[in-house]
Amino acid sequence: MLKSLFVALQYSLPHHGLSRLVGRLAHSERRWLAQWLIRGFARRFKVDMSEAVQPEPEAYSSFNEFFTRPLRPEVRPLAQAAQWPADTMICPVDGAVSQAGRIDQGTIFQAKGHQFTTAALLGRSPTGPTEYDQGRFATLYLSPRDYHRIHMPFAGTLRRMTFVPGRLFSVNPTTTERVPALFARNERVVCEFDTAQGPAALVLVGAMIVASIATTWAGTVAPRKGGIARWDYTQDAPVFSRGDEMGRFLLGSTVVMLTADSDHPWTDTLAPGKPVQVGEPLSAQDTR
Repeated sequence: MLKSLFVALQYSLPHHGLSRLVGRLAHSERRWLAQWLIRGFARRFKVDMSEAVQPEPEAYSSFNEFFTRPLRPEVRPLAQAAQWPADTMICPVDGAVSQAGRIDQGTIFQAKGHQFTTAALLGRSPTGPTEYDQGRFATLYLSPRDYHRIHMPFAGTLRRMTFVPGRLFSVNPTTTERVPALFARNERVVCEFDTAQGPAALVLVGAMIVASIATTWAGTVAPRKGGIARWDYTQDAPVFSRGDEMGRFLLGSTVVMLTADSDHPWTDTLAPGKPVQVGEPLSAQDTR
């Protein structure tokens, strides 16, 4: 009953208005407000501040600065991942697996009874083919307590970035199970890359009270007024090594990872609900 009411409210709430209001609060550098928000949030969501470069709340001038806090290098296996084979893909975020598997003729499984197309997710013609239609996907959910910087799961060259406007439904497990085509309906930023294994994409999905989505090469991309916007990178395209930071969320959301390569399956442990951390292997390669 409560879950049904929660989902029903999602359809009537002013998604963007609430999110922009929260964004203004999170950006404020009024010390009393920032510290009240930071300490209350850390206590409510049991944030492990011992992992942060700056573990003391008073070190942060705004809630946004706290929320995108860098972690100490030794607490995540990014350095270890540098020794793995070049075609081993690593997890781009801290969070939990929502779903992962094969893309079935251009269709991505969301949850029981729900699916969406790769074309719709990418902001293309909903019925058109894409280079990912026979590839693989992994949908990774970031909870409020997680680290919210996003790292490259593979080495690659940026070829296109697309902003796709949309709603801002919550992306927690309840809405994932009950809102059809959730990730293809929400506002999102699509980043597509050329890699040694073929085309690959990271889709940064917005959500209720996600104040903004930023990339390391373009700064804040969402929110943005207007319709779909695309940027093609042909000259001086950003080049990334595996593990490089590529973006961040200001408040939590979801990353959908797509690959056209179907020859390298995900690890057997990549099951719905499994906790994951930045830098751990996603593809089933020999990382010994």
